[in-house]
This record gives sequence, structure tokens and C-alpha cells, in this order.
Amino acid sequence: MIFGIVGLGLIGGSLARSIKFHSSNTVLGADLNETVLLQARMFSAIDDELTPDRIPECDVVLVALYPQDAVDYILKHIDSFKPGALVIDCCGVKRFVCERLFPAFKGKSSTFIGGHPMAGREYSGFSYAQDDLFENASMILAPAPGTEIETIRTAKEIFLSIGFGRVRFTTPEEHDEMIAFTSQLAHIVSCAYVNSPLSGKHKGFSAGSFKDMTRVARLNETMWTELFLENGDHLVEETDHLIENLTALRDAIEGKDAERLKEILAESRRLKESLEE
Repeated sequence: MIFGIVGLGLIGGSLARSIKFHSSNTVLGADLNETVLLQARMFSAIDDELTPDRIPECDVVLVALYPQDAVDYILKHIDSFKPGALVIDCCGVKRFVCERLFPAFKGKSSTFIGGHPMAGREYSGFSYAQDDLFENASMILAPAPGTEIETIRTAKEIFLSIGFGRVRFTTPEEHDEMIAFTSQLAHIVSCAYVNSPLSGKHKGFSAGSFKDMTRVARLNETMWTELFLENGDHLVEETDHLIENLTALRDAIEGKDAERLKEILAESRRLKESLEE
């Protein structure tokens, strides 16, 4: 099988390395940065460059670009994909991508499926790519209505074969609602927390909690601005819930209401424990 990977940053580079680690498949890679292409070759993450004329060779094309760039790339090359090929994006939002690409693939001999590998690091770029980044991680797939069951099964088997622990199928709408809570809100909290006036004075007064809470504030502001705005409705709703919860805690502390504070903290503990069961 021949994989084409477009964008060799953290996610695309890790996908390439995972494929090469877990299989003998051929990987062709594309990136605007020539240095990144050279690095990918040096680490044996790719076998060769994915040039436009080689797109028709690929059985699977994984597009690991920012959402608008992913849409633009796929639409530009939509008539070059191999008949029967799977084209899967790796973006952190699905409605924006799928609403533009599902209609475009109607009647095409290749198939587009929305995708989101649920793993990452606070660093970006191929230099931080790992062959085990997706070990036991979830791969979220959002196929278009009417996608053949056999095609969906093939997509699932592909990702399980390169190290993912599970594959979950969803709709673009459900994905974006859930990701606002499980991922995007965590980045909002981390950024808001680290922006405290006391942030620069924390050294010597912090332990694991500060590190855990601020880890994802080390983000790519260009990409996350796009992701936040493209999922703004769900993210604003989750941010409002967070503000309500913070306000309840603040009011209990300010009012020295020990019973109310203990009640909120106990409920939070019980909920966290139930999530881990």
C-alpha cells in the first residue's frame, strides 16, 4: 500500500513514522519546507517526496494541514486521486472541513472521510514527531452519509494497523461539540491561567499542578486561532459553562461559605472519579 502524507509537522510526521514503524508500506511525503523533507528522509519517515504527479499512485492520502489549507489542497487535487483511494484529513474541527468536502466528492471514484487523530504534544514540527505518538490513542473518523461499509471497515483497519488503540466513528457535528469540551476548552483554560499577573513570579512556588495546568498554553497560536473560530459556537457555550462554574467557586470563597464550597469540591471529585472508572 502507498500512503501519501501532506504536511509533515507533528501530526503528519508522526503518522509517517508510525506507518514505517508498524508496516512495510511506502510513504510519500509533501511539505513546503525543504528542510523538513530532508529530515523526514533522514529519519526514514518517508520513502520519497509526494509531488503532484505521484498523487495518483497513493492508496491513502492523509492531509495534515490547517483546516482551510487542507480543504484547498484536497479540492485542488480532487481529480488526481486514485480510483478507490481514501482521502482523510487530520484537522481538529470537522464541520468546517466536511461541509466543504462531502459535496465535492459526490460522484468521485475516490472517497473522503473526515479524520482527527486524538494525540499530540505541546510542541510542533517534524522535529518532535514520534513513531509511538498514536500508541493506544483514538482515531476519530467522520464518513459522509452513504459511505460504503467496506470502505469504512478498511479505514478502521488501516489506523488500527499503524498503532491506534481504537477507532471511533462520529458525525462532524458530534465531533465538534465534544472536541470543544475535551480539547479546545482545556487550551482556553491553560492560556487564561498562565496569563495571571503572578505568572512570572511562580518559580520555586510551583509543583506538578502548575505544570499540568499550563502545558498546553505552549501552543501554535495561528492554528489554534483558526480552530477556535471555526468551532466558535460550541466553544463559546463551553466557555460560558466554565465561567458559571468559576463564578460559583469564587462566590463561595468570597462569601466564606464553607458548606457550599465543600459541596462543589466534593461533586467535582465524584465526577472525576466516575470518569476514570
